Amino acid sequence: MQKRIQLLDCTLRDGSYINGSHFGAPAIKGIIKKMQEADVDLIECGWLKDAPHEEGSAYYHVPADLKPYLLDRSDRFVYVAMIDWDRYDVSALPPYDGTSINAVRVVFPRGKVRGGLEIAQKIRDKGYLVFLQAANTLGYNDDELEELAQCVNAFQPVAMSVVDTFGAMFEDDLEHIVRFLDARLLPEIGLGFHSHNNQQLSFALTMHFVKLLEKSQRQVIVDASLSGMGRGAGNATTELVASYLNRKQHGNYDMDAILDAIDMYIDPIREKYTWGYSTPYFIAGLYQCHVNNIAYLRKNHRTNARDMRNVIASLGVEERRHYDYDLLERRYLENQSRLVDDESAKRAIQEEIGGRMVLLVAPGKSVLDLRSDVQAFMEKEHPFVLGVNAILPEYASDYDALFFVNSIRYAYAQEAYTAIFAKTEKILLSNIKTESGDKERIVNFTTAIKRGWEHFDNAVICALRLLDRLGVQRVAVAGFDGFKDEYNASYADASLPTLNPDNRWTELNEEIKEMYRDVQSSTAGKMQITFVTPSIFADNDKNMKYCNENSENGGGEALNKVFACGLFALSRSDGCLSAA
Repeated sequence: MQKRIQLLDCTLRDGSYINGSHFGAPAIKGIIKKMQEADVDLIECGWLKDAPHEEGSAYYHVPADLKPYLLDRSDRFVYVAMIDWDRYDVSALPPYDGTSINAVRVVFPRGKVRGGLEIAQKIRDKGYLVFLQAANTLGYNDDELEELAQCVNAFQPVAMSVVDTFGAMFEDDLEHIVRFLDARLLPEIGLGFHSHNNQQLSFALTMHFVKLLEKSQRQVIVDASLSGMGRGAGNATTELVASYLNRKQHGNYDMDAILDAIDMYIDPIREKYTWGYSTPYFIAGLYQCHVNNIAYLRKNHRTNARDMRNVIASLGVEERRHYDYDLLERRYLENQSRLVDDESAKRAIQEEIGGRMVLLVAPGKSVLDLRSDVQAFMEKEHPFVLGVNAILPEYASDYDALFFVNSIRYAYAQEAYTAIFAKTEKILLSNIKTESGDKERIVNFTTAIKRGWEHFDNAVICALRLLDRLGVQRVAVAGFDGFKDEYNASYADASLPTLNPDNRWTELNEEIKEMYRDVQSSTAGKMQITFVTPSIFADNDKNMKYCNENSENGGGEALNKVFACGLFALSRSDGCLSAA
């Protein structure tokens, strides 16, 4: 007898958004086998795509591509592959032969119900069970839900799933949709639910869905994935849903097999990839926004949560549900490039510097490790000291001004070091604020940036570009060390908020090197840049002009530590340092 409440594991399908489907052959075989051992009712094995299958990928061109991964295929289970209704040529799908998948899920967007069902009919004509997924069901009004129910009744799939595409539903949203469809769908059509965890409600909504249909006689299907692996904020977790069904709904899923699958196949993936609830994906849920918009802003601009919310809020309702990267880029720049009349602010900064050398004190650990060398440099050169995007209490008495390019760092400095923040002059870019407060001078964001790189708003690079625009001729840099593999290993203040959520430190270092070389090229003959502490970005001799001949102790502590860290080597007869 078929169970009325069934569990569908979609790890290999929804998880493909995380790793590009490259699970590897052992993981695909193992996950399917473990789901069978756990007695999971429906196993979604991946996608059907219009491309040749690559070994170890959960993208298949035809069902036969999946056969090598089905070690113990059994008619007790439903093996499913999904197609996007307009992204797979169903003429390539051979007739069902009982050796691979036996079902296809067709997902279609709002407004494309009839088109999706036309594709579904062609699939069913070839002998496969057909399941439907109505993407962004929350976006349907009642008239559209009525049409959806009528069309689905006419087609009569095995089941149709309500889909919380943007993770935006609350209990009352789900309740309205489920009660509406349950009252109109034919009783022999199953009703399913596929959730996303943008608001930390995926598991709660899944339980609520089951309870809403407790007195119904129709088949109920709930989607989940191992550890919630799935696009953006991920899904309800298979382990939680299976446990709930066991304890509260007379389920009999083998939890040991499920946990073994996580230990053996999912935890290693977590070492390379990230998914699950996060503030940016909460914003996606808040505005019913396609996660690709969030991913774009994170990857290309490392956008903080406040700016991300403002950018997404500036999009129209329909614009949020799709992704137009050109439009998104325009809105991002509009948000960041809030123009101010900054001429008087720039003149005031020039007057304060007064022709002196400027020392940029960045927040790298070297400014504390080599504090005595930096102090000696300041005593000798008497520079204008500019703290970059952070306050270090050890330098509180040295700062002439602070320079901020990011609203999160600005807010952190204000709250963590209130007294120092209040008494120190501040230079802000206009993406942080447009109305100056006490001891604040605001300069246009566009004055300090140059597009062309993902991380074009690096604080030290922005400071160098601004100083060049202000006509500063001599700049020294301390604490511009370079990023290490662990975030808090890079900074003098280990609590400093991260501006690189993807932890791609090597890529970030390489990009900053490119930007620094561009600054060197554009300022050649106008601005001399020297390094007071070692930096992986100092890639030629003149950058390390401050070396042993400029130090009272012949290079002393700084020179020894430079050699110890292996970043530089002596390569000139005059004893200056260059990058190794």
